[in-house]
Amino acid sequence: MSPDDHSGTYSCIFLPETAGRGDIQVSGHPKVKATKKMENVDEGENVVLSCTAEADPPVQFWKWFRVNESGEQQLIDNHTRSDKYYVVSRESSSELHVQNLHVEEDPGKYTCEAHNDLGQDSEVIVLRVRKHLAALWPFLGIVAEVLVLVTIIFIYEKRQKKNENLDDEDTGSQPLKSTSHMNDQGKELGVRQRNAT
Repeated sequence: MSPDDHSGTYSCIFLPETAGRGDIQVSGHPKVKATKKMENVDEGENVVLSCTAEADPPVQFWKWFRVNESGEQQLIDNHTRSDKYYVVSRESSSELHVQNLHVEEDPGKYTCEAHNDLGQDSEVIVLRVRKHLAALWPFLGIVAEVLVLVTIIFIYEKRQKKNENLDDEDTGSQPLKSTSHMNDQGKELGVRQRNAT
């Protein structure tokens, strides 16, 4: 570890504390931290990528870079405001504003870099840009699943009712013999009885 990694304020206390105390300031290069290491944003929206830095001596200036497909870093100038980018920097933080995101042009790695008299430090933020309807696909998938389940249940219930109706017809009581049939049998019986006498 280099001495710069231990920068900050150190205190020396003589016990009891009333006997004396001394503070020692150890300087070093900035320590940069991304507010969020990854941003997921919809196409057409704006995004703010931000970094903070602890530094003694204070940060003198910030730089922002974008890593393109070939791996080269392109400086995003913080002195001129364009339609696409602009930078807002303070001593302890910096923000890169990216306007009107495009799904093919803007995703990638962005680097914020803080400089002071003793050196520099940087942090990488990954920007992902989704198509307009990308967030809608999971919802549409759930709706489709629900519709399929409802359809299956409806078909199942309809078949159950149909089977129950068929069962009722099959197991219903046998129809009684018609009265005309009974009358014919009665006449036959009466004729036999007469013949017997």
